[in-house]
Order: sequence, then C-alpha cells, then structure tokens
Amino acid sequence: MNSIAIYPGSFDPLTFGHLDIVKRSLKVFPRLVIGISLNAGKFPLFDLDERVEMWKDVLSNDPRVDVETFTGLLVDYARSKNASAIIRGLRAVSDFEYEFQMAHMNMKLYPQAETFFMMTGPEHFYVSSRTVKEVASMGGNIDAWVPASVAGRMRAKYAC
Repeated sequence: MNSIAIYPGSFDPLTFGHLDIVKRSLKVFPRLVIGISLNAGKFPLFDLDERVEMWKDVLSNDPRVDVETFTGLLVDYARSKNASAIIRGLRAVSDFEYEFQMAHMNMKLYPQAETFFMMTGPEHFYVSSRTVKEVASMGGNIDAWVPASVAGRMRAKYAC
C-alpha cells in the first residue's frame, strides 16, 4: 500500500489547528501532501502562491511534506499523486455531516484512497480561518491562532 496522504484545504490562512493536523498526520503517514485548493465559493485573502509560501515558511522544508496547489476534484488530484489516504480535520460535530458525505462520494469516485478524520486538538477546535480573518480585519490580536509569519502577513494585508 502506498503511504502518501493528502491533506486538502483552502488554508486561507493556515492556523495552528491546521498545523496540529499536519503534525499528527505525520505520526501515521511517512509522506504528506498539503493540497491547497481554490474554492470558488470563497473570496480568499491570500492567493495560492502566498498560501504555499506560508506553509513552506512554517514547515521549514520538512522533507516528509510537499506543498502544492490543485484545481478540480480532490479525487482526481489524489489519483494523480497515487495517494492512499485523504486527511480531513474536524473541529466540531457540525463539520462531520458534510465531511461524511464528501468521504462517501470520494470513496465512490476513488476507492483506492481512504478518508481519515482527525479531531483538531482541544486548544484549537473553536478556531477557523474565517474567524481569524474576521478578528484580524478589525485589528484584533490573532497571535494565539496562527504562526507569527502568518500573523505578520495578515497584518500587512489589513493595514491597506
């Protein structure tokens, strides 16, 4: 079995909750691909290249992790990477219903990959990228929720 897992998301911006899922995923899978997607239903603060740069800054070129972007169906991307696992982070029970449906759809479309759900650590379960952006846009302190390099980029975006 291939041991490549994909952790997909928009990561706009990445948070300590996302980083928690990455660190814990690497305890299970020797290789992880962070697949940054463009979500047509969202209006991103950071473009795809900026999000890739943020991840690379935070991961310090960990050789077990690749950071890439993709468009289209996640299962097509997973197939192109020959991935055997898809990692999905859950913050609350409310996340589960949507993720459960998507996992079954993905299984139908690409049965070679299993979906693994990971609960975000209790210190991060209430944090979302959306709420971090909202707090930052109003000048609030976001240092407890995002890495320093990400916080700096957010302050620069909202200073305009």
